[in-house]
Amino acid sequence: MSSSTHPRYAIYYAPPPGGGLWELAQRWLGRDCESGATLVRPEIDGLRAIDLDAATASPRRYGFHATLKAPFRLAPGTSLRDLHDALAVFAARQSPFEAPALTVRALGPFLAMTLSKPSEEMDRLAAAAVRDFEPLRAPLREGDLQRRQKSGLTPRQEALLRQWGYPYVMEEFRFHMTLTGPLETAERELLQSHLTDLFSPHTAAPFHVDTVCLYGQHNQETPFQLMDRVRLSGPRAPDAADAERGELAR
Repeated sequence: MSSSTHPRYAIYYAPPPGGGLWELAQRWLGRDCESGATLVRPEIDGLRAIDLDAATASPRRYGFHATLKAPFRLAPGTSLRDLHDALAVFAARQSPFEAPALTVRALGPFLAMTLSKPSEEMDRLAAAAVRDFEPLRAPLREGDLQRRQKSGLTPRQEALLRQWGYPYVMEEFRFHMTLTGPLETAERELLQSHLTDLFSPHTAAPFHVDTVCLYGQHNQETPFQLMDRVRLSGPRAPDAADAERGELAR
């Protein structure tokens, strides 16, 4: 059986439903990645010269998300039930946290929502996902390795690719929720300005990270679907206020 016919799964962060960002981002991409329904994109003046369906085609296929454990095929002898069980165990070990506010930024030729400043908690969550789900990942096929290697990886990224199946992990990880595919410079600059305005209601304050999600696709020709959300239920890390209260109690 060709590797392209196998299902793939991924562990992602996705904003919670009902908070506004999730609904707006899915409308921007034009697809509800839970139901599969086509969505009407928000009206944005000044963008008639840009083919927005083409500009959002790649992120629409993957669904709005930030990658924690990149798409992988299940290791031989591993079932989808095993993956759901591993996700439950993983979430029970991870603590909710506040992440820095979001911003719309160019990452190379595409646009994404990124963190306004680094977050050690987010980096730890992503690193834990990479490590903890590794036993469930089938090794990359040689063709997948060659395809990735053609994208101009650094020696360190290539080493990470061979070790973890994805080059942008550990110290190479950068939290981002993709909004467009590759764009020409003029289109990218124009869209960045408009998307900054569009998403401004959701970029003013830090946001709470308290769930992780399982996404999946039947094969590499089909779009990803959000399959499960699991709440993080590990012990809350003490903050500065807790430390101060502890000192006062002595």
